[in-house]
Amino acid sequence: MIKVRKAVFPVAGLGTRFLPATKASPKEMLPIVDKPLIQYAADEAEEAGVDQLIFITGRSKRSIEDHFDKAYELEAELEQAGKTALLKIVRDVLPEFASCIYVRQAEAMGLGHAVLCAKPVVGNEPFFVLLADDLIRTSGKGVVGQMADVYAQHGCSVLSVQEVPHEETHKYGIVQVEKGADGMMRVVSIVEKPAPADAPSNLAVVGRYLLTPRIFEKLENIGEGSGGEIQLTDGISDLLADEPIIAYPFEGKRYDCGSKLGYLEATVEFGLAHPELGERFAAYLRAFRQDAGY
Repeated sequence: MIKVRKAVFPVAGLGTRFLPATKASPKEMLPIVDKPLIQYAADEAEEAGVDQLIFITGRSKRSIEDHFDKAYELEAELEQAGKTALLKIVRDVLPEFASCIYVRQAEAMGLGHAVLCAKPVVGNEPFFVLLADDLIRTSGKGVVGQMADVYAQHGCSVLSVQEVPHEETHKYGIVQVEKGADGMMRVVSIVEKPAPADAPSNLAVVGRYLLTPRIFEKLENIGEGSGGEIQLTDGISDLLADEPIIAYPFEGKRYDCGSKLGYLEATVEFGLAHPELGERFAAYLRAFRQDAGY
C-alpha cells in the first residue's frame, strides 16, 4: 500500500468569527498557549510521516508562509545569545525532512474548490486534508496517524467522524453509515449541513480527511452546491459511487477553534497540560474561582 506523504491545509478563509483579531492576521495563526493553530495541524501531519505540506492560501496569509520559513536573523541572534532551547524551538517549526508548497486560491469558492486547487501538486496520490481550526488532542497517536493506519489496511478514503448534538447537524457534513463484518463503518451517504429534521444521523465529519486522487475528478464536475460554493461533501458523495469510504471515529478530544468558545476551551485545557505552565496555571484558576465565588 502506498504511503500517504502529502497533506493539504486550506487556509484561505477570512476568519470572520474572530474579527477584528483576524482583520490582518490569519485565524490559523491564532496561538494556543505558545503555538499557532496551523503549527499543531502541521505537527500532527508530520508525525504521521507526511513530508509535503500544501497550503491553499489567499490574500493576507503571508504570515503563514513566514512562520514556516527559515528566520535567519532570529536564529543568528538566539545562537549568539546562547539561547539553545529557543533556537531549537524555532528550527523545529519545520523539520528538515518536510517541505512547504503554497498555492493561491484567488477566490474563496468553498472547501471543495480549495482542495481542487491542490490537484497539480498532489497528482495521482492519496492525501490528507486538515482543517487547522479543528484542534484535536490525543493521548497517543494523532488522528492523521490513526487514519493512515486505517488506509494501510483498507486502501480507500477515510473520514474522521464524531457524534454531535442532533440540533447542531446544520453545522457539519453528516454521514449515514453501516458497520461491516470487519467492524469498520462504511459511509452509505453524506449530506452537507442538513437541518436536524433532515439529518440521516448525528455523525459529523470533523476536520480530517484522507482522500484518494479520484476526488479531483468529482470536484471538477459537481458544480456549485450549498451557498453557491464547491462543496467537498458533494464530491465525497459522488465518490461513493466508485469506491468505499470509511467513517472513522477517532480517538481524541476535538476543540472547535473556529468558534470563540471552543478556542477558549482549548486555551485553558492546553494551558493546564503545558509542561512548564500547567501547575501554576491550575493554581491560578483555583484561586480565581475562589476569589470570584464560582
